[in-house]
Amino acid sequence: MTNDSTPFLEVEDVWAGYIKDLDILQGVNFRIYPGELVAVIGPNGAGKSTLAKTIFGLLTPHKGKITFKDKNIAGLKSDKIVQRGMCYVPQLANVFPSLSVEENLDMGGFLRKDSLKPLKDKIFATFPVLENRRRQKAGTLSGGERQMLAMGKALMLEPSLLLLDEPSAALSPLLVHNVFEQIKQINQGGTAIMLVEQNARKALAMAHRGYVLDTGRDRFSGPGSELLNDPKVAELYLGATKAHS
Repeated sequence: MTNDSTPFLEVEDVWAGYIKDLDILQGVNFRIYPGELVAVIGPNGAGKSTLAKTIFGLLTPHKGKITFKDKNIAGLKSDKIVQRGMCYVPQLANVFPSLSVEENLDMGGFLRKDSLKPLKDKIFATFPVLENRRRQKAGTLSGGERQMLAMGKALMLEPSLLLLDEPSAALSPLLVHNVFEQIKQINQGGTAIMLVEQNARKALAMAHRGYVLDTGRDRFSGPGSELLNDPKVAELYLGATKAHS
């Protein structure tokens, strides 16, 4: 993680939603610094995925400012945001099921003008299971393998910021562990990550910092380990009366 006092991405007092005059996000503030892994947790309906979609340009905020690399991107279309170095991996529909693993990676590098082979080799080194299935159709992969392919597809553009929306959803405990280990490895390679997660304990345990969203607002924020061991956060959001390490 880079020690930099300037936020890489900053969300300031953002209001956004899917229906006019019914905002899911109600004044959210969020920031991430270069190289950070920041977890966003909270109960269902808190606005976690909505925040990721708003940052990535899939929703236009009704109020507030989103700054990425010193430029206001609020209202900017997703394709323009991708060109600035941000990629987003949604929870669902994140691969092309009728295409092979390798073809999915080729699609991920659609903006690149240089050879894709070195990048694909790097992705296969990061996710060895994908190399063994490079000609297999993505629709036949397991849930964990599909999540790894979705992340690999996003990494084909070598983003400086990766938004991950519920990457462990519906996975077995073993696959959750594998996916989280890969996320940690990606971050250690220098990519900043915003991790939206229902698996709050595991996310906070590996995050540099975390945010707790509730009813569209950022209720708590701080180092991941501090939030994990905060009795109030544990009681309200981690399903316990006191924190556990």
